[in-house]
Amino acid sequence: MKRRIFLERFAWGGFALSAAPLITYGRTTMKEENNIMSSDLKLSLAQWSLHRQFENGNLNAVDFASISNDTFGINAVEYVNGFYKKSGNDERFWTNMKERADRAGVQSLLIMVDEEGDLGAANDKERIKAVENHYKWVNAAKILGCHSIRVNAFGASDRNTFKSAMVDGMGRLADYAAKENINIIIENHGLYSSDAKLVTQIIQEVDTPNVGTLPDFGNWCRSAKWGSTQGDCEKAYDIYQGVSEFLPFAKGVSAKSYNFDDQGQHASIDYYKMLKMVKDAGYDGYIGIEYEGDGPEHEGIRLTKALIEKVWSTLD
Repeated sequence: MKRRIFLERFAWGGFALSAAPLITYGRTTMKEENNIMSSDLKLSLAQWSLHRQFENGNLNAVDFASISNDTFGINAVEYVNGFYKKSGNDERFWTNMKERADRAGVQSLLIMVDEEGDLGAANDKERIKAVENHYKWVNAAKILGCHSIRVNAFGASDRNTFKSAMVDGMGRLADYAAKENINIIIENHGLYSSDAKLVTQIIQEVDTPNVGTLPDFGNWCRSAKWGSTQGDCEKAYDIYQGVSEFLPFAKGVSAKSYNFDDQGQHASIDYYKMLKMVKDAGYDGYIGIEYEGDGPEHEGIRLTKALIEKVWSTLD
């Protein structure tokens, strides 16, 4: 059953389905040196890039928006729900977070949601519970002014059962999120979620405009949960093919990075090839920096930012 009936009630035309538009703020806290960034490049910072420092207490997760702008000159952010688990249902907390972001001159784009149950679970009760567990993050995203929450496509081990269950789970969650003008987007994050053909089939069957993808340059390992392609992987989806197949449905792009050589080039991902695909696909939303390498996180973020800007400036 196509799920278009309810959509006429919502004014999607004014809502940034592919990504929020570029917002210009009067507050600039970091002087950009040697700025080679093309005017149509919009960068955001994924909170996971600093996960070690948030986890060890060197940084406070409530300060993420100001850290992004003050330290890196990036005025758009992508949150990770794991740093706010106890505050998921606390509307006052999210109102405060919205105020913090506004004061910092930062746009909140999305919340990455993990560990809230499997939307593709074979068991109906388990799947419906997982759907309902995501509601609070839809509500938080609404308060923050985000356009999306990112969910995981995990669940049944049988491929066909998984597909049917994901269509049902995503459809239920999309119905709820549509009332709040929030997108539900799937990132390649391992196992079946890193099978781009399967995920795009699920999205097409759900068939609502507020369901899409968050293509990640890494995470295409199909044999492990979370899907990192850094290190050993028994079965990997081609990273360029996967991103290419996700891009027509993309409402965000995650520029995953690991390690760099002495010239500032990425060691395992061809950033020119990736970013050319992104631009050629007509994607005009934010590109999120998500550093996950072994080195210092601040340096990894800066290296990723510099590489994206350098490559983008060479694209037609």
